[in-house]
Amino acid sequence: MAERYSSFTPGGTGWLLQRITAAFLVVTLAFHFFQLHFVNHAADVTFAGTQARMENVGYFITMVLFLIAGAFHGLNGVYNALVNQGLKGTQRTVVLGVLVVSGVALVAQGIYVALAMAGWT
Repeated sequence: MAERYSSFTPGGTGWLLQRITAAFLVVTLAFHFFQLHFVNHAADVTFAGTQARMENVGYFITMVLFLIAGAFHGLNGVYNALVNQGLKGTQRTVVLGVLVVSGVALVAQGIYVALAMAGWT
């Protein structure tokens, strides 16, 4: 039988954060889908409506956390998939650096847009 390998240490911080963000994403994705496909139908979503939703502090915080959790979960998953495929040494360090910088840039831009949509910039 083939041996199971994972770059995640079971019970480690990375393993735990990947599971926590997954659970959070399931809940917030359902909320996001419900808001934008049942409460506000896709054809009725407007810039002004988005601004109005983002002005609600609870919605704003939820969407920012959704952004942060999604970015972490996705980039951490990509990194660990590459490590599982044998990424080592300098290449592993470079990939980690690129993913961290990309993640920080993505989250910073997303928060800037969220603040602008909420009228707080």
